[in-house]
Amino acid sequence: MANISAKLVKELRDKTGVGMMDAKKALVEVEGDMEKAVDSLREKGMAKAAKKSDRVAAEGLASVAVAGNTAAIVEVNSETDFVSKNEKFQNLVKEIAEVVAKNKPADMDEAMKLKTSNGNIEAALIEATQVIGEKISFRRFEVLEKTDNAAFGSYLHMGGSIAVLSVVNGTTDESVAKNIAMHVAAINPRYIDESQIPQDELEHEKSILTEQAQHEGKPEKIVEKMVEGRLNKYKAEICLVDQPYVKDPDMTVEKYVSGQNATVNTFVRYEVGEGIEKKEENFADEVKSQANQ
Repeated sequence: MANISAKLVKELRDKTGVGMMDAKKALVEVEGDMEKAVDSLREKGMAKAAKKSDRVAAEGLASVAVAGNTAAIVEVNSETDFVSKNEKFQNLVKEIAEVVAKNKPADMDEAMKLKTSNGNIEAALIEATQVIGEKISFRRFEVLEKTDNAAFGSYLHMGGSIAVLSVVNGTTDESVAKNIAMHVAAINPRYIDESQIPQDELEHEKSILTEQAQHEGKPEKIVEKMVEGRLNKYKAEICLVDQPYVKDPDMTVEKYVSGQNATVNTFVRYEVGEGIEKKEENFADEVKSQANQ
């Protein structure tokens, strides 16, 4: 048996992030060969990651990165919100955003193959799952581009529980675009203006409002005016430019940006875990299942 020094064990721990006993065991198995030990742990890490593949990852962080006239917004998930405080996880999310912004992948398959400081994104996720001990998954991303006469705005709420990327045309002042991003994070508009609202959505809302007004027993002409007014209010509530500006509710967002000689081009808002059905588990049963792994 090779003599495995504490210094060698520490070096392997620093390289892989695994526990002391796992590091020592890996070194013993390969008679102290550092490269083989790293490979062995990664292989075992892949097996561990596979076991966690059916778990629900609905927590995590979203992030934004800018590379010249290109920017990316990403969401990376974990199983618990504790992981969002993990420095390794935070750095992974940040690097994924930077790599995506730099390379502009067409889809997730292409994104997973992008080179990182630890091989590629797919390998980095596998290693993070191994080291952190939870399923780590890259859920989604979007890449936006702008002209030289435009500005990106980014805002992360609570370190990345909500992330927003905005593009504002007509100004290069990033603070204007950031203000729009902050507004979007807080108010969560669905569209920039009413021209983006699908016609079927408007028709559906109009039918509901009409039925509500008719139940109030008003004459038909009054019903029509009531529906028109309520529909306009609905459109204003879901459209960014018509909303009261969050930093100054006495003006609309449109008035704010026009005062900066600018217009909102687009925005993307990610709220971590939105749309994912979270699995509810009994805590005692969860502890048992962890102990049996």
